[in-house]
Amino acid sequence: MSASPLTDRRHLDFTLYELLGVERLTTYPRFAEHSRDTFDAAIELAHQIAVEKFLPHNRKGDLNEPRMVDGRVELIPEIAEAMDAFNGAGFCAALADYEQGGMQLPFVVTQACDSLFSAANAGTIAYPALARAAANLLAVYGTEDQKRRYMQPIIEGRYYGTMCLSEPQAGSSLSDIKTRAIPQPDGSYRIVGAKMWISAGDHELGENIVHLLLAKIDGAPAGVRGISLFIVPRWRVNADGSRGERNDVQLAGLNHKMGQRGSVNTFLKFGENDDCHAELVGKPHHGLSYMFHMMNEERIGVGMGAVQQGSLGYQYSLKYARERRQGRHPDQKDPTASPVTLIEHADIRRMLLMQKCYIEGAQVLGFYASMLVDHALDSDETLRSESHQLLELLTPIIKAWGSDYALKANELAIQILGGYGYTRDYPVEQCYRDNRINPIHEGTNGIQALDLLGRKAMMDGGAALKLLLGKVAATCAEAAQIETLRPLAAQLAAAAELAGKTTRIAGQRMAAGEVRQVLANAQHYMQLMGHLSIAWVWLWQATVAARALPGANAVDQPFYEGKLQACRFFYATELPLVEHAAKLVSQVDDTAYAMQDEWF
Repeated sequence: MSASPLTDRRHLDFTLYELLGVERLTTYPRFAEHSRDTFDAAIELAHQIAVEKFLPHNRKGDLNEPRMVDGRVELIPEIAEAMDAFNGAGFCAALADYEQGGMQLPFVVTQACDSLFSAANAGTIAYPALARAAANLLAVYGTEDQKRRYMQPIIEGRYYGTMCLSEPQAGSSLSDIKTRAIPQPDGSYRIVGAKMWISAGDHELGENIVHLLLAKIDGAPAGVRGISLFIVPRWRVNADGSRGERNDVQLAGLNHKMGQRGSVNTFLKFGENDDCHAELVGKPHHGLSYMFHMMNEERIGVGMGAVQQGSLGYQYSLKYARERRQGRHPDQKDPTASPVTLIEHADIRRMLLMQKCYIEGAQVLGFYASMLVDHALDSDETLRSESHQLLELLTPIIKAWGSDYALKANELAIQILGGYGYTRDYPVEQCYRDNRINPIHEGTNGIQALDLLGRKAMMDGGAALKLLLGKVAATCAEAAQIETLRPLAAQLAAAAELAGKTTRIAGQRMAAGEVRQVLANAQHYMQLMGHLSIAWVWLWQATVAARALPGANAVDQPFYEGKLQACRFFYATELPLVEHAAKLVSQVDDTAYAMQDEWF
């Protein structure tokens, strides 16, 4: 891959092969037929399709959002062309078995491919991403018949999929959903209700849309314990797999979004004519736990997609800063001297370095977590268990920290372009608008912070957090062997100790009844753990770079030097913020919680 508008391929190779060593996955029987060559071939093909079929209509999709015409959704034709190329190349089946027509790629390599599509067109990639996630859920929890009739057509690119959770009156509060599932004598169900903010909820891209829908069976327990999961196809599917009659699923309206306008977002009504057929997935009242299989995959995808939009803005602003000449250095007194390029200005370099630190750090953390998914196939039971625990802890961080700080990177990209960045003539303003949804959907970042502090950090006596702190300690020990990195290793070790202490204090206070007060500062805990995690992967990168630098060629030398300098910058300017965040959490400042409604 030559110079790309979508990604820094040298950084991607560094992450996959020098840091993570993804070739080791080929020792797993499932990936035995793969090699670095096949991984690279998949990434190259993804890049080609992303550049040729996704990127060209990114702006057009933004300017020509989906329309509702005669009860149907109209999309620009380039989206269908992109889907034909995506599905034709087998990317919808990237994770599926060879026997199913799949590519049987590791999850981490599939994420690398998806990152290119996400950077090229955040709106269009939503259609196949949701479809694949639906297929993955059915692969785990569906019956053999459901896999044959619903999962297999998704893998083949003929069917699409959605996740239908939120409702107009409930939003993220799933315990308050009102959609009903009425049992029928033949064992099927009829659905009555409405779902809001359903991405890819209606379109004509495929033969069918498989809605995975949360509802409560009549008589079910109250709250989330009474939620079940159902397959609700747009078109009913006969026993032989052929498409049957149109189901009672109605498109009630479209939501007009700030960004990612190419992906249709819908308001759907089910059972308006009391004839919406549905099939139960798994056991009754277990729907939320099943849906988390899809939601957690999507949360990693959202975090990584956000980072890719940040990366796109970073790559563009870096190119712009290297080409645009404006102003002179403060100590240059000659007004006739030639203007310098923007990148020569200290403030521009600061903003570029911040973007680099946020984006490349979050990419490494996201790919690391993606590889933890693949470790579920390892023969070592301890590794499987520990990888699962780490993944549970890191998922909300990847989603929330990644989307928050990738958005900050987009702001910096706009700032670097100045007035031009604020116009629609340059792509960075669209990057920001496309990215702004990511801190909201798949569970708002506030919910992710509550999940991290209230559940994930405390589960199993803090086992996952102990594992993460163990990884940090191991990296610190390695870095400390390199003289130039020894001070950074000490700084990270102190931050890790602070994170552990803060978590213990928070846990003790919640156990003593101060749950609301502690969780009111969950967002600060997210910053603490997010910055700690990013600082960890930056020291990891710096350690590998420092060891590779003495033997590096003329091309790689500046790359490794850049890694080292970015690490130093993050430790000097960002890592110290964990102290303030830890103070707010450990002191349980209830300033926000104590504020009364009438005082606003």
